[in-house]
Amino acid sequence: MPPHLLLTILLGTTYGTVFFLWRGDGARELLLYTVSGVVAFAVGQIIANMVGLDLLMIGPLHIVEASLVSWAGLVAVHWLLARQS
Repeated sequence: MPPHLLLTILLGTTYGTVFFLWRGDGARELLLYTVSGVVAFAVGQIIANMVGLDLLMIGPLHIVEASLVSWAGLVAVHWLLARQS
């Protein structure tokens, strides 16, 4: 497994878990936030590659851009869950 892919999974999972500890409730939300964090981080990486942003990179990984999209995705998921209840 390439190191940048491993770092994507690690950071996305960490962001999702931290968000769950801050705003989550229950095992279902832990899984949802963790998966959402990884997916949103990957989407942020793809967007940064397409746009050509290079704020802070570790190898081919766009840390700042992917992190911002990951957190925005987590907030969006939380907002959607709150509207559902």
